[in-house]
Amino acid sequence: MTKITALKILNPLLALLFLNQALTGLLADELPREAFEILHEGGAYVLIAAVVLHVVLNWNWVKATFFRKKPAAHA
Repeated sequence: MTKITALKILNPLLALLFLNQALTGLLADELPREAFEILHEGGAYVLIAAVVLHVVLNWNWVKATFFRKKPAAHA
């Protein structure tokens, strides 16, 4: 699987996981405790793993954007 293909799968998954966190957080009082633990707390672990994978797949962009050398100042 290429990096682009992986990101085409991962990016919508990240959106769904984020939406899951928001909705289950807002509906925490309405959900049974077991459902909340599975959906919200379990979803948080999956979201964290997906974010880490997303950063790993985009690491070259991160380096180029945030860790580039600043141009030398002219005296």
